[in-house]
Amino acid sequence: MKHPIEPDNVPSNPRRRRPAAQPASEPEFFSAQISSAQRFFLDLNPPASQRLLVVCGGGEHCAPDYHVHRADFGYYSIEFVARGEGTLLLQGKTHHLIPGAIFAYGPGVSHDIRCDPGRPLVKYFVDFVGTAARQLLRSPAPEPGQIVQSSAPEQILRLFEGLIGTGLRQTPFSDRICAAIVEQLLLRVAESAVSLGTIGSMAFETYQQCQQFIQNHYLEVRGLAEIAGRCHVDEAYICRLFNRFDHQSPYRYLLRLKMGFAAQRLQTPGTLAKQVAAELGFSDAFQFSRTFHRVMGVSPRQFMQTQRPAPTLEDGRG
Repeated sequence: MKHPIEPDNVPSNPRRRRPAAQPASEPEFFSAQISSAQRFFLDLNPPASQRLLVVCGGGEHCAPDYHVHRADFGYYSIEFVARGEGTLLLQGKTHHLIPGAIFAYGPGVSHDIRCDPGRPLVKYFVDFVGTAARQLLRSPAPEPGQIVQSSAPEQILRLFEGLIGTGLRQTPFSDRICAAIVEQLLLRVAESAVSLGTIGSMAFETYQQCQQFIQNHYLEVRGLAEIAGRCHVDEAYICRLFNRFDHQSPYRYLLRLKMGFAAQRLQTPGTLAKQVAAELGFSDAFQFSRTFHRVMGVSPRQFMQTQRPAPTLEDGRG
């Protein structure tokens, strides 16, 4: 995994990497116990009436003696561990920080973060406020005072990289773009959140194998019983795995893949709904139409009317 905050990508004094228009010093709550970092800050006293505003964010390559202790914090915050290990004391409960860990804190939430000196942390953070900030931090994303692990750390990392790049540019649009990225980030965290320590467990590996099977064979698979049988697991167990790790049933996941394929086929001129229904193994076009409407929100006919290109004058010429 490539990290944009590695030492060779950062100037000799990374804490002073900022546009000239910003104040001369960084916020005092930024740690100095870092070997390199890319950090930005926008408005440190944002109006409370806005829906969502990013205060600051960045990535830190922590020094071996890195230690942050706060009994309180004025903003809501999300931190993501990309590499290394450490210890987190969050609301009086101790957690082992490992790659993929994501934790949240905010007003009234005490936290203590330390590095493992032998494996210093590389971590990313964003602090934000707003009327929707607390609402966005809800299950299955970590609420303030909670920690989870992401099953898609590469996606989380890319979003943080985009956030940092936007914050450092300091354009008139930075605040709005940063807010949009944070909202997407929180949704991605919620989508991929699993219990800390789950990644690498036998249950998670079984889920990944079943998910991969469905991805590879969704055109031919008919239902849950066939999925369970070909994956050599119990139907009830595979349902529990998907509800735990994917926040949906395996059959719902199968239908989404099938209907995604159907949507692509229906955009081809001359393709009939009954043809697609047969390709996907539906017993009749009516059953296919009902399923397509349930998943996509429109009927196949409505979808074709909006997605297919309108005929041109040339199309009507003999």
